[in-house]
Amino acid sequence: MGSTRAKIAVDAMGGDYAPAEIVAGALRASEELDVEVLLVGDPQQIESSLKQHTSSHQLEIVPAEGLIAMHEEPLTGIRRKPKASINVAMDLVKQKRAEAVVSAGHSGAAMAAALLRLGRITGIDRPAIGAVFPTLLAGKSVIVLDVGANVDCRPKFLEQFALMGTVYSKYVMGVEEPKVGLLNIGEEASKGNDLALRTYQLLEENDQIPFIGNAEGRDMLSGNFDVIVCDGFVGNVVLKFAEAIGDVLLQILREELPQGIRGQLGSALLKPNLRRLKQRIDHAEHGGGLLLGVAGVCIISHGSSQAPTIYNAIRLAKEAIDNRVLERIQSYYDGLSASKTAQSGQ
Repeated sequence: MGSTRAKIAVDAMGGDYAPAEIVAGALRASEELDVEVLLVGDPQQIESSLKQHTSSHQLEIVPAEGLIAMHEEPLTGIRRKPKASINVAMDLVKQKRAEAVVSAGHSGAAMAAALLRLGRITGIDRPAIGAVFPTLLAGKSVIVLDVGANVDCRPKFLEQFALMGTVYSKYVMGVEEPKVGLLNIGEEASKGNDLALRTYQLLEENDQIPFIGNAEGRDMLSGNFDVIVCDGFVGNVVLKFAEAIGDVLLQILREELPQGIRGQLGSALLKPNLRRLKQRIDHAEHGGGLLLGVAGVCIISHGSSQAPTIYNAIRLAKEAIDNRVLERIQSYYDGLSASKTAQSGQ
């Protein structure tokens, strides 16, 4: 498959606003991003949503039966419903009919389906969800992982997250020399719990990781780090808090702008600035998180995702495909394995 026309399977039934908003975002992506979108789900519902648009783009519909509801236990759900939309979407990647999956449905089910159907990259013990955050430095972002895939972690898991984050930062975000930090309660190497202390040592000793030390909470959005690693429990709390802060800031701006004619004139003058601000802090502009470590590109979006978020999730998937993120991570671990084999034979 060529990287110029990526094929992306979209779980059309996943999310609070499925399938209408999912279809709308997918249509926009097919028009603007030069991608082929496969809509997976109930054909009748998808076709009904497509009829609400006048787009000339024809999207392929791949039939599926049902979905994994949010209240269902992930592993049980995907095993009981082999033809559910998230399972069918993952199978498309496994069969090489698509190169990526985008889903705003049950995140636990998406992770379980990815692990069972696609498997892990050789050398990776646990996949991690990486989320991109804006920073105080214009044009610079930071990737934080894990933000929810692994509540309990071992030091070697965080070491692997740091390696995968480094690859993503370098080849997708374009950072020539990424700076990696470990989220902790203090800058000093002696700070933190047992997990932080042991992870710090691993990161410091690994010459493949450009580790510069601990990152405190206030450092996350400073722009001083390009990659920050943490366990999924802490990362998920940080992610949802940051999303809430973005929503609060946008709401405050709407409320504080002057009313009446003066307010309208002022808003018109500020419109370009406000648009750029929204792009920097609105989580919908980032599309979701990339599930790094599985043998396929998988983007997990928010359950409340609407069309703009789905559009950006598809864009994120295309970037990962075009920049060969999976191949680069696998190449590193293949090289590491070959090096260990050579050393053992000496």
